[in-house]
Amino acid sequence: MTLREQMEQEEYAVLSPLAQKAAETRGRLYPREEDDVRTCYQRDADRIVHSKSFRRLMHKTQVFLAPEGDHYRTRMTHTLEVSRIARTICRGLRLNCDLAEAAAYGHDLGHTPFGHAGEKALSDMMGAPFRHNEQSLRVVDKLERDGAGLNLTYEVRMAILGHTGDFIPETLEGQIVRTSDRIAYINHDIDDAMRAGLLTESDIPREISDILGTSHSERIGTLVSDMIYHTQETGVLGMRPEIAQAMDALRTFMFRRVYTNPVAKGEETKAKDIIRKLFEYYSKNPDKLPADFLPQLDFDGMDRIVCDYIAGMTDKYAIYKFSEIFIPTAWQVR
Repeated sequence: MTLREQMEQEEYAVLSPLAQKAAETRGRLYPREEDDVRTCYQRDADRIVHSKSFRRLMHKTQVFLAPEGDHYRTRMTHTLEVSRIARTICRGLRLNCDLAEAAAYGHDLGHTPFGHAGEKALSDMMGAPFRHNEQSLRVVDKLERDGAGLNLTYEVRMAILGHTGDFIPETLEGQIVRTSDRIAYINHDIDDAMRAGLLTESDIPREISDILGTSHSERIGTLVSDMIYHTQETGVLGMRPEIAQAMDALRTFMFRRVYTNPVAKGEETKAKDIIRKLFEYYSKNPDKLPADFLPQLDFDGMDRIVCDYIAGMTDKYAIYKFSEIFIPTAWQVR
C-alpha cells in the first residue's frame, strides 16, 4: 500500500461523513496516474503553488492601486489568508483541508492587474462581463503550462469557479472557501483602510462591533468560530443569523466608506486607460505578443487571447508595457 492509499483510508476514519474524500474524486479532465505520496487534492495544491500565475499574485493589487508601503495586502497575501481561514473551518468541522487549501490557492488566479478596475476595462473591451472566477478556472484549465493547463480535479476546479458568483460548489469545502474569501477580504480591507488613514476603529458602527468585535483578530475569530459551532449544532453549514447579518452590514459599510472612496479609487481612471490602450495595441499587433504565448492563439479568437494576456499581467508589468509602447524614450546624445 502506498502512502497516498494510507492517507486516503485515514480520511474515512478521521473525516466527517459529509467531507469530500480524495478517493471519491470525480477525477481530472485528463486521466493521470496517481501519485504515490500525495492525495489528489494535495497534488492540486502543489501544482497551483508552483505555477507562474500563482507567483504573479504577489504583484497584483488588492484594493489600493500602487500603495506606498510594505504592509498593504496583495492578491498573494489575500490568497494565503483565505487558505488559512478555510483550513481552520474545515479542521473544526472535520472536512477535507487539502481540498479547501487547493481551491483557496487557485481562487484568484484570474484577477486582472489593478483589481476590479482592470475587470471593468476588460469587460468594456470584450463587450461582455469579465468575471475573475471564470478566468481563474480558465487559467488552471487552459492557460497554465503553455496551454496545457494544470489538469486539476473536478472538486478543486468547481470550488475555484464557485468562490463567487451564482454557481455554488457541490462540496462543503468549496462552500467554505467561498465564505472564507469574504471573511478575509472584508477584514483585511479594514486593516488596509486604517493603514491608509481612511478609517479608524471607532468609525465602524457600534451595532456591528458589539457583535463581531473591536479588532481585526476579534472579528475574524468571531466569524470563524461561529461558523464552526453553529454548523456543528445545526448540521447546516453557516453562521447564526445575527452574525451573518452583522457581516453583511460590515460589507455594506466597507462599500460606502472604502470601496467607493476617491482615495482608494483615485487612480482607477488611469488604470482603465492603460488596460484599454494595451488591448487595442495587441489586437492590432498580435505579432507583439510574447513568443511563448503564441501557441495559445488557436483557442478562442484574437480578442480572447489578448484578454488572457493582459489579465495575466501584474500591475507593474502592465505599467511597464504601457510605458514601453506609448511613452517616448529620451534621446541619447553622444
